[in-house]
Amino acid sequence: MAHRLTSTTLLGLILAASLSFAQAESIRIPHAMGTAELDAPAQRVVTLYQGANDAAVALGITPVGVVDSWVEQPMYHYLRDELAGVTHVGLETQPNLEAIAALNPDVIIGAKMRHEKIYNQLNQIAPTVMHETVFQFKETLNLVAEATGTTDAAADWNDQWDARIQSFQQQVSESGVDWPQEVALLNFRNDHARIYYSSFAGNILNELGFERPAGHQEDIWGVKLTSKESIPSMNADVFFMFMTETDPTVMENFTSWTSHPLWNTLTAVQNDQVYRVNEVDWNMGGGPIAAERMVDSVFEHYGLD
Repeated sequence: MAHRLTSTTLLGLILAASLSFAQAESIRIPHAMGTAELDAPAQRVVTLYQGANDAAVALGITPVGVVDSWVEQPMYHYLRDELAGVTHVGLETQPNLEAIAALNPDVIIGAKMRHEKIYNQLNQIAPTVMHETVFQFKETLNLVAEATGTTDAAADWNDQWDARIQSFQQQVSESGVDWPQEVALLNFRNDHARIYYSSFAGNILNELGFERPAGHQEDIWGVKLTSKESIPSMNADVFFMFMTETDPTVMENFTSWTSHPLWNTLTAVQNDQVYRVNEVDWNMGGGPIAAERMVDSVFEHYGLD
């Protein structure tokens, strides 16, 4: 006997199919504070740390809201054209919740180390995706891509990055440089100096094939040096140094450290392998475009294509 579908049964099947389709289309994103669920790829994105601002631009996305930059305010020069006219929602360390809510975002991209205390408030405004840190630029890129349906673009970027790293390793090993070299990543502030270990730039230098001196291998951000007697702890084959060169007190402190007699005992200094680099590209940008710019400068310092 043939079974006829009643209108009620047919409607029930349609609703079930629609629900199943909606569930299949939803996006679940595990992150540092839980799991975010989006009904569809986000169109209106608010980014709450520098690396996320950068990652959005790298994926061809214009956020509806961004946080102020640390220097070159309100936004780093290398992102200004792409983010011109975008609403600013305060500082990375103190975003304005009312300003964020007013933008009616589909997703908010934050960082646990910056925004853990306000996560619940952010999550009430819109699904919020948190990275653990602010300097793991590949993971930030992938989180933004998952939330916005741009995973193909992220995969393309990662492929190009891997090719660029391989190109450096091949070229530098054929350049006549005694490779690999030990590297120290130095930063001068107005009242102390720093050696960075596990950091945005430090991790990229590791990936490029540089080695760290034995005393620089601890898996922490780095160390603050307050006494010039600790200058020998900086020693390495090559130095990359960054600082806020527009701050006279920083430059005065830099001159004080580098004019100390112990400075001239360091291997990099004696071999003229000391390079001053851009602090935004090497430390403050924190995203994939800044990483590209940093690697470009390493190619340039070694005279490679």
